[in-house]
Amino acid sequence: MTASRGRTAGRFRLRSELRQRREEAGLTQEQAASEMEWSLSKLVRIEAGTVGISINDLRALLGLYGVRDPTRVDDLLALARTARQRVWWTQYRDVLSQPYLEFIGCEADAATIRYFHPTVVPGPCQTEAYARTVITNGGPDELPPDVAEQRLALRMTRIKELFDRPNAATLTVLLDEAVIRRPIGGPAVMRAQLDHLAALAARPNVRLGVIPFSAGFHPGLYGSFVLFEFADPADDTVLYVEQAQTQMVLRDRPDHVAEYERMFARLAAAALPARDTIALLKRATDELATSG
Repeated sequence: MTASRGRTAGRFRLRSELRQRREEAGLTQEQAASEMEWSLSKLVRIEAGTVGISINDLRALLGLYGVRDPTRVDDLLALARTARQRVWWTQYRDVLSQPYLEFIGCEADAATIRYFHPTVVPGPCQTEAYARTVITNGGPDELPPDVAEQRLALRMTRIKELFDRPNAATLTVLLDEAVIRRPIGGPAVMRAQLDHLAALAARPNVRLGVIPFSAGFHPGLYGSFVLFEFADPADDTVLYVEQAQTQMVLRDRPDHVAEYERMFARLAAAALPARDTIALLKRATDELATSG
């Protein structure tokens, strides 16, 4: 185990370790909570990773579970400290859902990220003008201007943090051709967005692929998803699924995650090679220039 994880990966790993240690001790959640003189809901939230755990509480819990090896205890205490660190996106907690906050945390900690979207350019690849259009018009109701501005500021910070951090993640971004054909924000905004995608594709840590209309039906048409992998192989791959107004972060369903990994592999096989993807982006840009 390592203590070099980010806050979200650290919290995920700690919750997994604590659940495993409890099960090895032969205790149910109800029994462990009773022994600790906690409410059951407190232990459930700790094991779900929705709340942190204090160092004193963790020491007592590890004692209950019979974890006394000094190295193992120190590793788990380090995870707890990492999981309680303050992060920049907490300032936006009031305007974002809990699953989306977890999504941002995964994005900040991941070593490898795989995005697929059938309808719009994913957030980290958006220009500010494109992002403003999507955020302003992306929900069932028009957002209050102050909330829209906060979400736009968050997105721009996400992009900066993702691409400028020293250990930049490896990104694979797959898009349906519909994404580059729909002139979101108007021709000028969309041309700038397509140019931006081409520039991103030139980065050594980014692979961009477009699934052409000629591929016909493909499984990605059911909706967008993101797969996060972390530097430590001990940390499970996390799946984020977003459909309409529903957001889900799945980290305890390896069978479900594996299904989406197989789906992503099929989508990658259907995508145009890098050179053909760039050529398609240029054609789409030229067509927008003549239409707008």
